[in-house]
Amino acid sequence: MPTLTKSSNSARKKTPVTSGKKPSLADLRAECESRDVKYIQLQFVDILGIPKCVEIPFSQLEKAYNNEIMFDGSSIHGFARINESDMAVYPDWSTRIHERSADNSGCVLRVVSDVFTDKMGAEGAAPYEGDPRQNLKRIMAKAKSELGWDFVTGCEAEFFLFDAQAWQEGRLITHDDAGYFDVDPTDRGVLVRREITSQLHDMGFEVEALHHEVAPGQHEIDFRYAPALETADNLMKFKSLIKSIARDYGLVATFMPKPKHGINGSGMHTHISVWKDDSNLFRDDKSKRYGLSKTCLHFIAGIMEHAPAITALGNPLVNSYKRLIPGYEAPTVVAFSLANRSPMIRLPKATGNSKRIEVRSPDPAANPYLLFAAILAAGMDGVKKETAAPEPVSVNVYLQTAEWRQDHNIRELPGSLDEALDALEADKVIRNVFSAHTLEHYISSKRAEIADYRQQVHQWELENYLMRY
Repeated sequence: MPTLTKSSNSARKKTPVTSGKKPSLADLRAECESRDVKYIQLQFVDILGIPKCVEIPFSQLEKAYNNEIMFDGSSIHGFARINESDMAVYPDWSTRIHERSADNSGCVLRVVSDVFTDKMGAEGAAPYEGDPRQNLKRIMAKAKSELGWDFVTGCEAEFFLFDAQAWQEGRLITHDDAGYFDVDPTDRGVLVRREITSQLHDMGFEVEALHHEVAPGQHEIDFRYAPALETADNLMKFKSLIKSIARDYGLVATFMPKPKHGINGSGMHTHISVWKDDSNLFRDDKSKRYGLSKTCLHFIAGIMEHAPAITALGNPLVNSYKRLIPGYEAPTVVAFSLANRSPMIRLPKATGNSKRIEVRSPDPAANPYLLFAAILAAGMDGVKKETAAPEPVSVNVYLQTAEWRQDHNIRELPGSLDEALDALEADKVIRNVFSAHTLEHYISSKRAEIADYRQQVHQWELENYLMRY
């Protein structure tokens, strides 16, 4: 394995802000000047969850503060059509972080932003219907107004590190041969993880754990749960940071669900709870059903009912379904359990206000804004209809026969992206969470991805068929 060395000119230390409130323009300007800000990156995501940004010089701060920065939306995947291309970014200043540039020539201010149809004050200016972040805002606001809920999530987004030089030469080589919870020197990613953790701390994250995962070159860094919008914002920052630090060490970081055959894929186990007036509504210490409230059990039932449609958003790639197979610790069935990890939903060992559920099927390629919106809509539907949750599964479902599953009314998760998209199109509850524009562009993009994949001739086919036939 190559020796890990960090590029000497690549230090990009990030520093947190002191308040989540929107600062005054004068305070923001003073803050930026004190940190030698040269550029501002106004970041947003497209429908597929790919981060984008409009970068402006610091001299344009006032325009950004007044929500007057425009961009061409027709060039962003799934955004505006060419005849309605002009769009605006409205920064959410509570999300800002400061980052030293790679050459130490100054500082960059990064701000997560919402997308609007026009600059503030213009006739017809409104939230853009295709903006995933505002989509999540809408369903969270609905849950708050109708039920008084605050929707809280936490994510365990696993990732792989590969040798960058080998990748350029056409070889896929992990940077170590370590396994689950291995330690240095077998785990050669410890320095990378520590630097990521240190910079996450500088950005205001509370990192709870960091460790090597099951597969060689696979890692996990867990940060504290938060309201779902904040978690989605943090996840996008988290993924960008990991990729940039990996590059500094001569590595390639990927959140692709299954980059190599024969080893575990990367999941994004999503922890969920619902709060009201500072009380965890999933908690019921007097409940005879595992300390879970009726609200929690109905929420679980809602997720299970709409699981196939959720899968289209939580597992968005053709490649995602090479992870959701038996034998690699990824769930394959729509069920919930108290401990074992073969079902889609698991109840972690937690008490008091830590009571939560874990949805294990999503992977880190998912757009978190769309995924969280779908899960919340499914849970709300279950609670409103008082859908009954089944008893948890106590056996390893991987080892059970198809007949056993049928007898216990346990459904399989979709086995392909095609199947999941069919379920999404047929599910009115989940479809209604999204604008027609968002759904149309998401599904058409994914259908095109499937069609392109089917037309390719893959290495496996050449190795198995070329000389035989």
